[in-house]
Amino acid sequence: MAEQKSMNITWHERQVDRADRERLLKQRGVTIWLTGLSGSGKSTVAVATEHVLAERGRLVYVLDGDNVRHGLNTNLGFSPEDRTENIRRIGEVAKLFTDAGIITLTSFISPYRADRDAVREIMHPGDFIEVLVDASLETCEARDVKGLYQKARAGEIPEFTGISAPYEAPEKPEVVLDTNERSVEESVSELIGYLEEKGYLGKP
Repeated sequence: MAEQKSMNITWHERQVDRADRERLLKQRGVTIWLTGLSGSGKSTVAVATEHVLAERGRLVYVLDGDNVRHGLNTNLGFSPEDRTENIRRIGEVAKLFTDAGIITLTSFISPYRADRDAVREIMHPGDFIEVLVDASLETCEARDVKGLYQKARAGEIPEFTGISAPYEAPEKPEVVLDTNERSVEESVSELIGYLEEKGYLGKP
């Protein structure tokens, strides 16, 4: 994790705590961390899950990899060091959202296992659900409407995960969504089923 450089700072407690917010929302704050190759379906599943949960009256928000790099992480590239810092920052944001009682879906390749584990470590037990959105490299390339894989294979995009940079799949994810053949609707149903089974959605 990043070195603490700010000095003479104090953590301030509030009169409204997480339990108060969760009672108000009738749900449990949680970070659902979707990881996988580019084109595996992370963003598609995240957005569709957000829509279904919102329709059910849940407070839910998607933190998307590309969107975050337009603002919060606009100064970061795709070197290993920048990828680590990208995930560190998102982990801290997701932790705040979770403390606010929000069901937070993150959609990031997050290729390094150590970076994802570091995010899990800053969360309270049960606040971090790692979801492997699993699709073969061939499937991801076939879905690549932006032509990113083709550019990566041509050497036009350096350090591209799965081609010229590594991807370390989770060893023990809470959920695995095989999107090679499964539809978006099926993946969303499985993910929401897990949340229901584990009590994250509380009483509707």
